[in-house]
Amino acid sequence: MTSSMMIPVIDVQGNNFKELWAAMVLAIKTSSFIAIDTELSGLGSRKALLSESIEDRYKAICHAARTRSILSLGIACFKELENKADRTYLVQVYNLTLLCTEEYIIEPQSVQFLVQHGFDFNKQYAEGIPYHKGNDKGGDAHGVNMRSLFVELLRANKPLVVHNGLIDMVFLYQCFYAHLPERLGTFTADLSQIFPSGIYDTKYATEYELRFTASYLEYAYKKCKLENSRAIEGGRKAANVFLEFCKYTGNMQTYVDYRPCVDNQDHDSALSICVQFSSYGWCPNGSQCPMSHDTDLIIQNDETKKDKKKKRKRKNKNKDDKEHLDQPPDTCESPEGKRTHLENMELDLQDQSVPVPEPTLSEHQETVDKEPADCTNASEPTKTTKNGNEESQPQASSMDLDRPKEKKVEGGTHRAGFDAFMTGYIFAFARNLTAMTEESNSADPVPECLNKLYLSGKSVPLHIAKSTFTKSSKAHVHKMDFIWGKSPAVQTEGSA
Repeated sequence: MTSSMMIPVIDVQGNNFKELWAAMVLAIKTSSFIAIDTELSGLGSRKALLSESIEDRYKAICHAARTRSILSLGIACFKELENKADRTYLVQVYNLTLLCTEEYIIEPQSVQFLVQHGFDFNKQYAEGIPYHKGNDKGGDAHGVNMRSLFVELLRANKPLVVHNGLIDMVFLYQCFYAHLPERLGTFTADLSQIFPSGIYDTKYATEYELRFTASYLEYAYKKCKLENSRAIEGGRKAANVFLEFCKYTGNMQTYVDYRPCVDNQDHDSALSICVQFSSYGWCPNGSQCPMSHDTDLIIQNDETKKDKKKKRKRKNKNKDDKEHLDQPPDTCESPEGKRTHLENMELDLQDQSVPVPEPTLSEHQETVDKEPADCTNASEPTKTTKNGNEESQPQASSMDLDRPKEKKVEGGTHRAGFDAFMTGYIFAFARNLTAMTEESNSADPVPECLNKLYLSGKSVPLHIAKSTFTKSSKAHVHKMDFIWGKSPAVQTEGSA
């Protein structure tokens, strides 16, 4: 399949924030689920962030959130459209450039990485949307500002989707909600009430539900896109994913950054694949690496290995069956295969726990060094459905994707808005798979992944729930009182 399209990402900064406010709030309120992603000024000590103790990890992330800042926030709103074949979503993507009004640390390696991938620091300091961290201040409650936008997101009560999202959630809490609680148990208790419709981590879903070879964002997105495309081409009766985008006209077009979405068919198989990038989506050499960082080629290589492994397994099985016929009845099967499998699992956990550099933490630094992330024909809004009827655009929208030349595509493909879109697409794909199983009667979109955040190097996720013995923070209770008009009937922690 060969296709090319553009994903419209609306750039939001200080000079158009008020103008776009109503559109953003409407997109949030009418969505089926919301995916988010952040770009940060740094993370601090990688070793502390990978501490064996989860409580210590939380403290390290809290320290980073208090001393660093969110530079940009991506919000992707996915609205499932009724009366459409399969699952069709109207997608609206926003990339908000932010500027913390307080002093914060910015790490050189973060600056270098973001500049290499198209982040404009001049634009951020000139036009970034201002915000402050910690608890609310006078005027925050009713103004057009980031804290009010975050309140609108909470009031919408939609499932929130993240990718490797523990760090994202801690930063969001500190930057737009309230001062972080000192204890992890208090934090997870607060989160369970802040997002009652649930938090879903697509990295956890990729690792434990979809079970892909790799789970970094671009790999997971392209793999889901590829599987969705194959299902459509093969005419398989499955709940396939189709996407539609708004049509913006007039002045709105000047705010749209069209992100290229291309299927790449010609892979330079002569190039050796970078093992580091193949496994984690990150390489210390970046674009200077002599080996291939082409995610399409990596997926193709993984599938080839998988096919060979299946053939080898089938061949060995036939051989074992023949030998079994020649063996005495009391011969026992060797457990060597099981031991090997367990050893491989241990190695996988060790690979995910390398302290310097830490690939899984670099989900906030996942790079696209070769080609831009791509989409499928199934995702194109002007394509026909499999029943031959042309897809129609939403009436309330106002943009023409057939005229992308009016806006120059900026350099770099690593942006919070586009990463949020990829995160949402993975969730939509996983949601469709769940709908085809016995669990389709569940009220939760992906019940096995509800309120489970991925933890690097751990075999179990962090559960977002309130225990019987956990108190909520004072700051959280006061915030809930403002958002919902009444405080939840919970105990409060003495200090936030």
